[in-house]
Amino acid sequence: MAGLVLVVEDEPAIADLIRLYLRKDGFGVHVEHDGAAGLDAVRRLAPVAVVLDVGLPGLDGVEVCRRLRAADDWTPVLFVTARDDEVDRILGLEMGADDYVTKPFSPRELVARVRTVLRRSGTGAPREEVLRVGEVEVQVDRRRVRAGTTEVALTATEFALLAHLMRAPGRVYSRDQLLSAVWGYTASSGARTVDVHVAQLRAKLGDASPIRTVRGVGYAADAQ
Repeated sequence: MAGLVLVVEDEPAIADLIRLYLRKDGFGVHVEHDGAAGLDAVRRLAPVAVVLDVGLPGLDGVEVCRRLRAADDWTPVLFVTARDDEVDRILGLEMGADDYVTKPFSPRELVARVRTVLRRSGTGAPREEVLRVGEVEVQVDRRRVRAGTTEVALTATEFALLAHLMRAPGRVYSRDQLLSAVWGYTASSGARTVDVHVAQLRAKLGDASPIRTVRGVGYAADAQ
């Protein structure tokens, strides 16, 4: 079995569809239909990933994710959202989501996104790989990041994005190149996702952030 995925979705038909496709792909699946129960299930079951509907009754998906991250729980989270224009708000505001899909979505695409998020959160990188640019150090094998003397907690996606940039200091990557390398897909609508994650990284790394914007092109990691 590929691990247990928690699905928190209040529409039974959608929850059943997600469960069917995840099980076909070898995952165990546990379903909850409201935010409070979903939050409890993350703590109780320790899933490998959470597929989390944003528009849940009561405790919505954004608040569930906020509480997880506040408790230093960095289980990969994939949001399911009804509107694409919610993405900046959802992925911004230090919520810590790793990816999202917009309804209506392809179940196969959702499963592929879950797989990609899990690859990013895994430990398949070479042992003892340490990346340094300026004051930022990334210990890839231990999945630890330091900005100066401060250890910084990152989501799986933030970690993968920072490591990708820091493996080639000075190289400028376009948003499409970053989408392909880190998220595993390319789409013009995904450019905002890159920008939001870069903004989150800069906020977390503070003045030590090595990420430079190359206007009209993309981003690079440079020593300050």
